[in-house]
Amino acid sequence: MGRQGLYDALASPPVTMGMEGSGVVEAVGEEVADRKAGDRVMMLSNSGLWQELVVVPADQTFLMPDAMSFQEAAALPVNYLTAHLMLFEMANLRPGKSVLVHMAAGGVGIAATQLCQTVDRVTVFGTASASKHEVILQGGLSHAIDYRTKDYVEEIRSISPQGAANLVTGQKKSLLAIAKTWYNQLSISTLKLMQANKSVCGFHLGHLKEFDLIRQTMDTLLDLYVQGKIKPRIDSTYHFEEVADAMRRMHERQNIGKVLLLPEPKKEEEKEEKAAEKLAEASAATQEEEEAKPEEVKADQG
Repeated sequence: MGRQGLYDALASPPVTMGMEGSGVVEAVGEEVADRKAGDRVMMLSNSGLWQELVVVPADQTFLMPDAMSFQEAAALPVNYLTAHLMLFEMANLRPGKSVLVHMAAGGVGIAATQLCQTVDRVTVFGTASASKHEVILQGGLSHAIDYRTKDYVEEIRSISPQGAANLVTGQKKSLLAIAKTWYNQLSISTLKLMQANKSVCGFHLGHLKEFDLIRQTMDTLLDLYVQGKIKPRIDSTYHFEEVADAMRRMHERQNIGKVLLLPEPKKEEEKEEKAAEKLAEASAATQEEEEAKPEEVKADQG
């Protein structure tokens, strides 16, 4: 969202992006008593964390559990805070309820699915492309729906006539989806919501100023991690110099889980392997194009 200019909490360009990260404390301020050099921490900020060395307020850092990797720590804060606060603070998720998760194969979607499993008898519906269904079903999703070929409202009603709470959203923004959102915004009234005993909530972690709530929620999440009830799923990692490839993977909806950026420079052997992979992909694509050509065209070329 930040890259596309849709994240209004981000400063105007030129700006360094990055809302979360992990690392080792190198130094602390004179009045900091609960952090020391050498501590392994994860951190939050509105921006600026896509750097090798950053300065952040001590109260925006969180000590990592001993068993947690730096990649898991970097993948946890934004996705799991967003999912937990939406599910438990805003939606008051309780046993026996049903939840619909849009983009269930994304970072927030996977976090929401795992957190739903910490509550008894919660049914989780999720939308994702068909190629991702096997993975997200193995991760605890109750019912996977291909949003490209099926109407998720009809699918949910056929399985659960009482419906599901649409709690964690990230719906694909096609022209049709935008039109539906625009229409629904105009058609919702407080009187209709009251008569139907329904509610509509909005949530934006970047605008949440209740840092005590954020810290309490992080404590809860870290306890759940230690208990083995949640675990970030890392889809892929890219070095800073490969940020365009990382953004492309997310934009093309290829990821299942979190895409991470690594601050250390890419090793020479990794560069050679990557170049070989791209060359192989290009060669395979060329071969497919040749095989797809009509026979008479191939004959003329011969």
